[in-house]
Amino acid sequence: MGDKELFTGIVREAGKVASIEKGPDGAVLRLGSQAVWESLEIGASVSVNGVCLTAERIAQESFQVTATPETLRRSNLGELEAGDPVNLEPAMRLEDFVGGHLVQGHVDATGRVLLIRPEGNSHIFRFQAPEDILRYCVMKGSITVDGVSLTISALGSSWFEVAIIPHTLEVTNFSALREGDLINLEADVISKYVESHVQRFLEGSQKR
Repeated sequence: MGDKELFTGIVREAGKVASIEKGPDGAVLRLGSQAVWESLEIGASVSVNGVCLTAERIAQESFQVTATPETLRRSNLGELEAGDPVNLEPAMRLEDFVGGHLVQGHVDATGRVLLIRPEGNSHIFRFQAPEDILRYCVMKGSITVDGVSLTISALGSSWFEVAIIPHTLEVTNFSALREGDLINLEADVISKYVESHVQRFLEGSQKR
C-alpha cells in the first residue's frame, strides 16, 4: 500500500465506486469522481479511504486503481461494493498548505464504528481500535480515519472519539457510516518516529 507520496488528510471529495472486480490477484476499482480526476495523471498517487493507490487509467469523471491482496487484507477496500462512497485525496505537492497533518497512505490497522451520536451542530463518532493504534493516540492528537485527518476528543481503553463538523460530514463518506462498519486507521507518523528514536536511544544507553 502506497509509496513515498504524502497526503494531508483533507479529503477533496467523496467519490463513488463505479465498479469493482475482485479476484485472487486483488481488485480493480473504477472510481467515479468530479474533482480529483481532473488533477490526476496516469501513474499519480491518490488516497482512497486512506490507502495510497496509483491511477492506472483515467476516463471522463472516473479513474481506475488496483488494490493488491495485501491491501485488501489490511484495509476496508475489500468490503467495497459498487455505489459505495470513498474518500479521495490526490497526493500533496510541495507548495500545498498542510491543513490536516502528514499522512502516508499506509493503513496501520482497521477498526469499527462503535457509536454515532449528535452533539450540538456536530456528531461524535466513537471508533474501536487495536492497541497498535491506541498506543499512539493522545488527547487532541491527530489520527487518520478512512483518509480523513481528525483530532482525538476522547480516549478509552479500546476506543477513541472524534467530533465531526457538518462540513466534514458533507464532503466525506462519514455521512454513510453506520455502527459496526469497518474503517481504515493510520496513526500519526510523527508519534511513530518519536517512539522509534526514543527506543533506539534507550537501547543505546543500556549498552553503554
